[in-house]
Amino acid sequence: MLYGNESIAHYSKSNVSIWMMLAFQAGVLNIGGFMACHRFVSHVTGFATFFGYELSQTDSSHALGMLIVPLFFLIGAMISGFLVDIRLKLHKKPKYYLSFGIIFFLVLIVFLGGISGRLGVFGQPVNTYADYILLILLCLICGIQNGSITTVSKSIVRTTHLTGITTDLGIGLMRIFNSKKINENMDNEKKATYMRIGIILFFGLGSVVGGFVFHKVQYMGFLIPVITSGILFIGMFYYQFIAVKN
Repeated sequence: MLYGNESIAHYSKSNVSIWMMLAFQAGVLNIGGFMACHRFVSHVTGFATFFGYELSQTDSSHALGMLIVPLFFLIGAMISGFLVDIRLKLHKKPKYYLSFGIIFFLVLIVFLGGISGRLGVFGQPVNTYADYILLILLCLICGIQNGSITTVSKSIVRTTHLTGITTDLGIGLMRIFNSKKINENMDNEKKATYMRIGIILFFGLGSVVGGFVFHKVQYMGFLIPVITSGILFIGMFYYQFIAVKN
């Protein structure tokens, strides 16, 4: 579990549970952003593509927006770096609870802003400032989540997008298939392979569940990541403050 000065690079049940919950949450956030305003939010690649597309249109005013929004993914990663990575480098207690607390607070803003009608009309393409605020908030959330979990897992785990995980899975599978030739112990590689498959499946599960929920209740669907991020925040706070004292 996330506490003390430790990373979570080992494959304990509690760590794997955190990874899978975060992957599920990322899947829900990604499909929620896409269904709300036709943009994926958990990776920067899509925004680079949309930037090129918008730039080629007669009205290229949205191109700047597609360039600015992913900067908040970067800002999110920087926030997590300040709260977790730098403190680990300085051998100080990382502030996991703050990192996950900010995620919970931002998801709650998205949920409340959405159901109150302040974040644009659900399902409409990006047209207004409210749509951009939604994209900015979701990118910021994903940047903090991905940065935090990448740091504390020593870059083993990334939960907000699947490109790197799928690449690692392919490489890992070939190592396992050729274990006799390369003459290495494959125990950790097998554990990593199961973990990567799990993250892909849980991200997909989050997307599927989110797809059905957002289709039915629109912005109310963000209640799912409010609950998951709330559970993680409470868990981080408990293990960093209450469990340590006991």
